[in-house]
Amino acid sequence: MAEKSIILHILIAAFTFSLYCHSVLSRTVSSLDSHSHTTQVFDVSASIQRTLHILSFDPQTKPLKQSEQTSTPSSSSSFSLSLHPRSSLHKPQHKDYTALTLSRLERDSARVKSLNAKLELAVNGISKSDLKPIETVVEPEDLQTPVTSGISQGSGEYFSRIGVGQPAKPFYMVLDTGSDISWLQCQPCSDCYQQSDPIFNPSGSSSYNPLTCDSQQCSSLDVSACRSGKCLYQVSYGDGSYTVGDFATETVSFGNSGSVKNVAIGCGHDNEGLFVGSAGLLGLGGGSLSLPSQIKASSFSYCLVDRDSSSSSTLEFNSASPGDSVTAPLLRNSRIDTFLYVGVTGMAVGGQLLSIPPSVFEVDGTSGRGGIIVDSGTAVTRLQTQAYNSLRDAFVQMTQHLPSTTGFALFDTCYDLSSMRSVKVPTVSFHFAGGKTLSLPAKNFLIPIDSGGKFCLAFAPTEGSLSIIGNVQQQGTRVSYDLAKSRVGFSPSKC
Repeated sequence: MAEKSIILHILIAAFTFSLYCHSVLSRTVSSLDSHSHTTQVFDVSASIQRTLHILSFDPQTKPLKQSEQTSTPSSSSSFSLSLHPRSSLHKPQHKDYTALTLSRLERDSARVKSLNAKLELAVNGISKSDLKPIETVVEPEDLQTPVTSGISQGSGEYFSRIGVGQPAKPFYMVLDTGSDISWLQCQPCSDCYQQSDPIFNPSGSSSYNPLTCDSQQCSSLDVSACRSGKCLYQVSYGDGSYTVGDFATETVSFGNSGSVKNVAIGCGHDNEGLFVGSAGLLGLGGGSLSLPSQIKASSFSYCLVDRDSSSSSTLEFNSASPGDSVTAPLLRNSRIDTFLYVGVTGMAVGGQLLSIPPSVFEVDGTSGRGGIIVDSGTAVTRLQTQAYNSLRDAFVQMTQHLPSTTGFALFDTCYDLSSMRSVKVPTVSFHFAGGKTLSLPAKNFLIPIDSGGKFCLAFAPTEGSLSIIGNVQQQGTRVSYDLAKSRVGFSPSKC
C-alpha cells in the first residue's frame, strides 16, 4: 500500500511538473512568435483612400517649357526631366479599382513574357542576320523630366516628359530600363495607336535627319532594313507589340536643363500593341543605342512615385547619388547588354534570412540564364519559384493574425483588411552583395486589389530563369545607376 502511495505521489508530481514545463514552453514559443521577427505598421486606410482618389482624379496635362540650352554629349553636365505615373495623364476608364488592377496585371504579364523572350533570343545565340523585319509599307545637362504612374491605363509604366525636334515638341514617353531603342510615333501613320500628345511630324523639325544604311547606328540595330538608302528599324517586344519605321537622328530636349543633338531614335509609322497613351518609349538599357549611352551619361537615376499618385518626380542624368543610398553591384550579362542586373545574395522576411541559395539570383556564366534585373516597366517583382515559395511561406507564417482571403489573378496570398485602419506586418528586404540591405515599405509589397480592403502580397513566381525587381517594389525610392563605377543605389523616400 505504501509503495502504491509513493508511486501515486510520484506520478502526480511528474504530471504537475509536466504541466508547468508545458506552460513555460508555451509562453516561450508565444514570446518567440510575437518578438522574434521585425515588423512595421501598414496604413490600410491611406492605401484604400488612394484607390478612391485615382478613380476620381481628373488629370490636367501640363505643357513642357521649351529649352533654350543646347548641348553636345559629354560626361560632365547633368539633365533633369519630370517623371509621372500614367494616372496623372489619363482619367481611368475602368468601372472600379478591381477592373483597373486586372487590366494592369494582364499588361504586366505580357511585359514579363517580352523580357524573357528577349533573353532567350540572346542566350540561344540568335544572330542579327537571322532576324528579319516584318513586311510593312551633350552633355547630360540636368535632364529632369516628370515621371508619372501608368496604372490608370491598366499599366505599371511610368512616363517622362521630353522634347523632340527643333523647335522642341513635348511628348510623354514610357520609361524603360529593359530596352535600348528610343522611338516615338511619327506622321504619316500607316497604323498608330491613340496617344495623349499630337503625333510627331518630322517635316516640322529642322533637326530631323534620316540615318543611312551604312551608318554605325543602323548597323547596331538588332533588326534593320534598307529602303532608298535610308535605315529602317523594327523593335518587337515579345508580347505582340512592335514598332517599325525610319531610324533617324534628332535633337532631344530635357525640360529646362538642356538638349542634345544627333540622338538616334526610331520614327515609327507602324506601331501596334500595348503602348496606350504614350507617344513612344525612352530606352534606358545598357546597350550602345540606349539614351544614357548616346548622351554619354556616367549615371542616371529616377524616382517612381506611388502608382496611384497624381504627383510627379524626376528622371536625372549625371546627378550625384544621395549620400544615404543602399548600394549594390551593377552587373552585366555577356549574352545581352541591355539588361541591368543587380547583385542580390538573398532576401529576408521579418528580419530572418530566407533559405534561398545565392545561386538562384546569379547569372549563369555559361548559359547566360538566371540573375535578377531592376526593371522600370515590370510592375510586380518576379522571383524564381524556389525563392518565391520561401518568401511566401515565411510571410504567411508571420501574418497568421491577419484574416486571409482568396487569391487574385497571379497573387496567391491575399488578406481581408476591410475592418482595419492599420496593421503590423513583417518586414521584407533584399540583401545585396557587399552586405547592404534594402528594407521595403509595407505599401511596396501589400497592394490593394479593390477599394474594399482586399490586399495581396505583390510578388509572383516566374517560370523563366530571369528574376525581376518591379516598379511596385521601387516606388518612393530613388534608384541610381552609376554606370562609371558599376553600382546601383537605392534611396528610400527621395522622390
